[in-house]
Formats: sequence, C-alpha cells, structure tokens
Amino acid sequence: MNINFKAGENNDVETLLVLIQEFYQLDGYLSFNAVVVRHALIQLLNEESIGRIWLIQHQNQAIGYVILSFGYSLEYGGRDAFIDEIYINPAYQGQGIGKQTIKFLEEVCISLNIQALHLEVERENTSAQNFYHRVGFKDSDRYLMTKKLNQS
Repeated sequence: MNINFKAGENNDVETLLVLIQEFYQLDGYLSFNAVVVRHALIQLLNEESIGRIWLIQHQNQAIGYVILSFGYSLEYGGRDAFIDEIYINPAYQGQGIGKQTIKFLEEVCISLNIQALHLEVERENTSAQNFYHRVGFKDSDRYLMTKKLNQS
C-alpha cells in the first residue's frame, strides 16, 4: 500500500486528537484528557529538540500517526529515541504499513545521529510483540518503570 508521512503541524492538532483518542480506546487506556493531550501535542509540534510527530497518510487521508521522543543514553553511546506512540487504523493494519513506518523511523533516526530506537508494548499484545521482533526489536529483559511527577 502506498503511504506517506506528513510532518505534524499545529493545524493538525484536531486530526491528531481524534486519532489519539481512537488509539487510547482501542488499547484500553482508562483516561483520555483532551486538554492535557492538546497541550503536550502543541509543545511537541513546536519544540523539535524533544521529538517529532508524523501523520501516516494514504491518499492524503490520515490513517494513523507516530510520535518519536528524543533522549540520551550513555549505555547506547549518545542520542536515543523512543517510539512514544504508533497507531494505524485497524482497517489498514496487516498491509505492511507498520513495517514501512518502522523503516521510515529508522531512516529518520540515522539522519539525526540517533544510536538506539526503543518502544514499549503491552504484555498481553503478543501480535504486536511478534511484529516488533520481526522488524528487529529485541526484548531487553527489563521492566519499564514509571513515576508520574505532575498529577494534573
């Protein structure tokens, strides 16, 4: 399937909010706070040093999105990146779009001198785990642990 990646812009916020809400509902996330998400999106769209966002498009229609966040790791030798969210509308899954998206992100990361690309996947989502293994991701045999600092 022929797709393209459109760099997110401020005028894409409403489209992104719809897609993000779809993703959260599909993955069973308990809360979607449009105010919080909107604020975070605007910050991300306006500060390229913290990450990037792209709409995944088919025939100029948004069918998903992907968010890449930047960090730094001594273990990996410098800049690293985290696939914060990746969503492809279920009607378009299983058609190679995920593979194209990962390849696109790898190329972006290489061009930005990023040394490692990370992601997280739900423990129950074995089909996604299998896909990520097929495209070269390895289980680090570690737990991602999180402490929220601002409970707004």
